[in-house]
Amino acid sequence: MKVRLIRRSHCIGTFACLLVAAADGVTQKAIAQEYTDTVITQEPGITSQESEAILFPHSPHSSIPPLLYSPTPPLLHSSTPPLPIAEEPMAQVTSVSQLKDVQPTDWAFGALQSLVERYGCIAGYPDSSYRGNRALTRYEFAAGVNACLDRVNELITTATSDLLTREDLATLQKLQEEFAAELATLRGRVDDLEARTAEIEANQFSTTTKLSGLLIVGVQGRTSNRGDVSPRDGQKDTDDGGTNANVISLAQLYLTSQITPRSYLFTGLLSGNGTSAPRFNNSVSRNDVLLGYEFPTDNLIISDLNYHWLVTDNLAVMVGTEGVSMPAAFRGPNRVESAATGPLSYFAQRNPILNMGYAHGGIAIDWQFAKRASLQAIYSSYSPGNPGTRSGLFDGNTTTGVQLLLTPTDTVDLSLYYVNNYSSDGCLLTFVGDECLTTVNSNIGKSAPLQTNAVGATVNWQISPSITLGAWGGYTKSYIPGRSGNVETTNYMVFLNFPDLFARGNLGGIYIGQPPKITSSDLPVGNNVPDFVNTGLGRAGGQPGTTTQIEAFYRFQLTDNISITPGIIHILEPGHTPNNDPVTIGILRSSFSF
Repeated sequence: MKVRLIRRSHCIGTFACLLVAAADGVTQKAIAQEYTDTVITQEPGITSQESEAILFPHSPHSSIPPLLYSPTPPLLHSSTPPLPIAEEPMAQVTSVSQLKDVQPTDWAFGALQSLVERYGCIAGYPDSSYRGNRALTRYEFAAGVNACLDRVNELITTATSDLLTREDLATLQKLQEEFAAELATLRGRVDDLEARTAEIEANQFSTTTKLSGLLIVGVQGRTSNRGDVSPRDGQKDTDDGGTNANVISLAQLYLTSQITPRSYLFTGLLSGNGTSAPRFNNSVSRNDVLLGYEFPTDNLIISDLNYHWLVTDNLAVMVGTEGVSMPAAFRGPNRVESAATGPLSYFAQRNPILNMGYAHGGIAIDWQFAKRASLQAIYSSYSPGNPGTRSGLFDGNTTTGVQLLLTPTDTVDLSLYYVNNYSSDGCLLTFVGDECLTTVNSNIGKSAPLQTNAVGATVNWQISPSITLGAWGGYTKSYIPGRSGNVETTNYMVFLNFPDLFARGNLGGIYIGQPPKITSSDLPVGNNVPDFVNTGLGRAGGQPGTTTQIEAFYRFQLTDNISITPGIIHILEPGHTPNNDPVTIGILRSSFSF
């Protein structure tokens, strides 16, 4: 049987586009860690103050393979992170010394001391913090004012020695008279703001639809190197074809349309230009690096078209024909996951298992069944609108996944996930590392299908407000339906994130990992990828080497909407091939959102 391995370039293009939109990373954060501003603070779409209907995220997630940024709101909550576990009630304090983050040198220390010790109307968080630099919500303001008014009323009615005195009232009156001019100026400014707000509301894009968008432009270049490609015979006989510097751009527009107070329609449009290809001319190392915002399109495409419904306060549903994927439906522990503002490569966004199937349409649910635990599930199809052979909602590339998300402590987030995938051509569509696991029979022009079971876990530990340590690992086991043998892959990543590094809003990151690698393959002879690349026979065996990717980046957050991120990616043994030269890529990414 004569077989050959092909690149399946059509998969690469579509997938890359999705990745870009999947900056999915941005929205899909889970959990209880309280980060300072580590990502763009503006959340596209309807805000939580405007509606409780923001259900699913996408994060950074749409219908483009490596989606970089998907402002689809989280299934259950619209705030960032998508589902911050509810805070415990604030506790009344009797001394300012009980607030561990309030120091005598703070400019407001005296005011806090007076309010706490004289009137007893200041509350702290359960962890004994005051969080004085955090933005105040309307609810918190109302609670604080009410507490102080209740205390004043108590003092008046009980006529204690702490009763508000005539001298206090005289002082207040004197202050009012002394600052009469300033108060009048302030009143005028408030009136002016109200008038301008009314004008904006009268001329806004839509009363029911919010428009948001993202533009990413990156410049990158690779070092010169040579590789040992098909057949792998120990000789570095091929030059890397992608060493010229180039520009990659991605533009996305999103429409979030409120249907009812508890539901909305999410629509995404995407256009991309440029790619990091060409690379070595073989399918083993073709996925050595795919950037998160790499999503070339011939024209404007619909990347998201899905409906979100908050069924109950703890259960949300998403259904649609585009953008219904695991990156969009599963909340992730890594809060900086985003191809627009987080790591640079597609591999560093999330465990590749969670990209499996590159789904377009389907249905997903998000259930917050306990304060510190939630469950997400999805059924999706790569081509739900095509009823042909090896296609459609049930006969083509389909994916079923479930994730358990836990926050055992305030500083630790853990997700466990299982994915079942059917691929009609043996490609898992993760677009990272070894993702096409069977060879193509040149006589029929097809590769054998695969049924895959995959498991993985991701953990995120906030060591301190400025350092977060995380890791993930994944394992897949696939077989050709009705035939003997299996092909197995593994992958892992460890990372450090440094929120507010050197300046508030900035972000540093170091990521080291192994992309998916075929560790063993004993499918019927002629179907095994590693040996086919080596000898052309396709006998049983695993990859001869191990690829290691090292990525470092630093994001300068210039404004709430603009960031610039320089970074470097270094790859050892690309293509899991020992004799391939290391590859180094320098990158400068700029991102603008509105």
